Amino acid sequence: MPLLIITPLTFLGGTFYSTSVLPQPWRTITLFNPDRLSDLRFRWSFFGIADVNVEVSVAMTLVFLAVCLAIVWWFFKTG
Repeated sequence: MPLLIITPLTFLGGTFYSTSVLPQPWRTITLFNPDRLSDLRFRWSFFGIADVNVEVSVAMTLVFLAVCLAIVWWFFKTG
């Protein structure tokens, strides 16, 4: 699980570099990476610098949370 999911999300999330250096299709794809959004909030809280607006980051995180909660609710409902 960590090798197939978390590691690619970390490297595509801009943890070690700014995502502005990525080519255009990958830059757009990284907007939907929850790992990138959390990294951006930490970077903004420490340095005051972020690639994406912080409000967008928080909103996308809440959307990911709602989707995950809906999936868990569906699992419990269907058994």
